[in-house]
Amino acid sequence: MASNRARVKVSREPRRQLNNRAAWITVGDGATESECAVVDVSPGGAKITTELAFDVKDRLALTLLADHSKRHPCEVVWRRGKTYGLKFIAAEPADGQPSG
Repeated sequence: MASNRARVKVSREPRRQLNNRAAWITVGDGATESECAVVDVSPGGAKITTELAFDVKDRLALTLLADHSKRHPCEVVWRRGKTYGLKFIAAEPADGQPSG
């Protein structure tokens, strides 16, 4: 059955394909770091894969460049085998007080 309604285009964040570029995830206190591959990234998050299946916590930090110390705090929003969907989250202030 055909519909005469105009189609509404869903606006999505722009994604950049990275072709499995190497990156690193850090969990816990920062002592545990594992290599991963970034499949794609957008301003709101990233999709990564790992070589080995392991227990990824709900929160982690993602480092996109080997020679860059900036870690992006992330929340795991979905898991499918060794592939994970991450949402970038704002870093919490060191003193535990909300900013603003």
